[in-house]
Amino acid sequence: MNQIFDFFLEPYRTASTFHITIEIIAVIFGIASVWFAKKENILVFPTGIINTVIFIYLCYVFTLYGDLTINIYYTLMSIYGWYMWKRTIKGEEIAITKSTLKDWKTATIILTTTIIFVVSVYLYFNRFDRLTDYIDTITTGIFFAAMWLMANKKIEHWILWIVADIISIPLYFVKGLGFTGLQFIVFLILAIQGYNAWKKHLNNTHQTA
Repeated sequence: MNQIFDFFLEPYRTASTFHITIEIIAVIFGIASVWFAKKENILVFPTGIINTVIFIYLCYVFTLYGDLTINIYYTLMSIYGWYMWKRTIKGEEIAITKSTLKDWKTATIILTTTIIFVVSVYLYFNRFDRLTDYIDTITTGIFFAAMWLMANKKIEHWILWIVADIISIPLYFVKGLGFTGLQFIVFLILAIQGYNAWKKHLNNTHQTA
């Protein structure tokens, strides 16, 4: 048991109180964001933006360039998603729907382009030398595609989140961001619940149509 605690706490022994504190704050807002997504609440975006902006800084400090790229994209997509979801106020409601073939083609293009871009970033910084870097390229692509699908209220975005969360849980512990690893455990639970909630909503909508 002590070995487990040592594995979790060791990276934080040399970390500043400031960095530990803002990571915890980012985790809290990240969990809140996924919770709001599960509830189909537009607050998913402002809380998500706070989370991603903090992680942009943390990833820069820890030289996690793949994750830094993810969070820049998340911030931009959160602004886009915020706009898309807010259109419901103007009577142009965006309903939860299943992804079409065109949606999957777009998601695949986003995933592939992202992987190529992240590989280029790592090569530029001469940092493609760790196993986590290779895994980063995959999770980044999945997260990018998932974020785009979420902004357009496609139910399958939850499936991509679930897959990427499962990969990310051990990945962040290895990277030394234990609190973030715990965040992804909560993300996984909420993503499963979110998928079930959206699926129930979608089924009810079809039954009343």
